[in-house]
Amino acid sequence: METTERYSGPAPSDHLLKYDHPTVVTKRSAASSSKKGEKKDGPRNSIIESEDYNIVLSVPPRPEKKPPKNLNILDIRSADDILDYILPPRLWTEKGQQYVQKVSRIPATRMDVLNLQERLDNRLEHLSARETGICPVRRELYTQAFDELIRQATLECAERGLMLLRVRDEIRMSIAAYQTLFESSMAYGMRKVLLSEQGKNECTAKITDYNSRNVSLQRQADEWKEKFDTLEKRNEEVRALDSQRKLEELEAVIRTNDQLAAVLNNIIIQRSLVLNTGSATDDLAAMEEVRTDQKKKDETADDPHTDKGKRSP
Repeated sequence: METTERYSGPAPSDHLLKYDHPTVVTKRSAASSSKKGEKKDGPRNSIIESEDYNIVLSVPPRPEKKPPKNLNILDIRSADDILDYILPPRLWTEKGQQYVQKVSRIPATRMDVLNLQERLDNRLEHLSARETGICPVRRELYTQAFDELIRQATLECAERGLMLLRVRDEIRMSIAAYQTLFESSMAYGMRKVLLSEQGKNECTAKITDYNSRNVSLQRQADEWKEKFDTLEKRNEEVRALDSQRKLEELEAVIRTNDQLAAVLNNIIIQRSLVLNTGSATDDLAAMEEVRTDQKKKDETADDPHTDKGKRSP
């Protein structure tokens, strides 16, 4: 965020951090600037600009101090250097000219702090920042307000500004760690959601398969039940017919037995009469009478029962 703000053009008018007016950076050749700098003002008289540095400094000459051996090591003992180190200037190019805009060096008063508080409240209300929860707008505005407080504290005490810089960097590092943790948790949650969706689809497919198999088995069970009922009815009919046939056969056997018993009794009676009377003619007449009675009984018997009696074993 700091690098993008540094090269994104001049600070807007409603920015909570106070900036000076932009100035034009003049470009010089490396050879001429180094020679003139060594002869007249020393190596610290030129404007330092390099991607290896986080600041752009313009420092008056210090004849009482020796230049550092390593040009990459800068002396930032003054309040202005510390302020440029904490809050780097903004750089941009417009119409072939390179501009630089530093933070304001004007010390803050009590009214400036009250004005900062009022501007912060107005910006929060104007941008509809949320009062609770995660809100990038509120975070950006409070970051600008904290940078303004660091600027004001650095102008009064450079060491206090460096301490506030440590606090700011620690807060940013903690927020970055929380953001990384949140992103990893979101990725983990998305993976779990995808796995759960996949498992849900598999379970849905299994449920559909089991339902179809259940319907097929239920249909098969209904068919077997229908066949069982049909066979049961047929067996009941066969058992009923068999029972009726056996009853009819039993009745025919009993009737035949009764008839044979009657004939046997008649024979016994005829013999007893023959033995008692001793006349053969009387015996023959008695036997003829018995035969006549038997014929009458056979004629009066029903024809179906007679047929069943003949079919009986």
